[in-house]
Amino acid sequence: MSRDFNQVGRKTAASAVYHGTTTVGLVCSDGVVLATDTRVTAGGFIAHKRGKKLLKIDENIAMTISGGVADAQNVVDTLKYYCNLYRIEKSRPMPVKAAAQVVSNMLFSSRYYPYIADVLVGGIDRSGGWLFNVDIFGSLNQEKMIATGSGSPVAYGVLEAEFKEGMPTAKGYPLAAKAIIAATRRNVATGDHFDVAILDSEGFRELSEAEKDKLLAQFTSNN
Repeated sequence: MSRDFNQVGRKTAASAVYHGTTTVGLVCSDGVVLATDTRVTAGGFIAHKRGKKLLKIDENIAMTISGGVADAQNVVDTLKYYCNLYRIEKSRPMPVKAAAQVVSNMLFSSRYYPYIADVLVGGIDRSGGWLFNVDIFGSLNQEKMIATGSGSPVAYGVLEAEFKEGMPTAKGYPLAAKAIIAATRRNVATGDHFDVAILDSEGFRELSEAEKDKLLAQFTSNN
């Protein structure tokens, strides 16, 4: 009996699909803000409490991932390759829209056996700040404000009440954090902690643990 149970356990672990939620993206007057929670789930099981779902692609581009973690990480690695290749050939970073199109082409080409991933591609280039959402079938949509993942309805409740087009990143990153924190408190698949990054003329900067702890204390004390 115990041997059969162990075999079932091994099969379950081997076939588990690890999922990540929730993500937020904002276009601000001086750049782009991206934020995610850090919980990774496999069904009702919390597989990881500090999963990395906000990933730097280049100095001017970053991605957030929700959905199947392995699928999304493959997309991230592929985009990094093409961005590095573009920088070598052109001696400048890839435009954000071009990077998003690479992801769209990749997901569209595999639509009959899709990557289970919903990603945000955000960044800044000569044309300003850009934010794109690419779904599992490769549909590419430009956004000013967006949330993805199972906690997105809660995050939207915060964002739609407080987001204003043209707000600076100094106000955008606390708002993005607030939306993620709200989702962690009201969505079982979202939780544990959060990551926030700012992409502006200075490049990519991720908030330190001290900065995140300050935001967490601020928004927790208000509720």
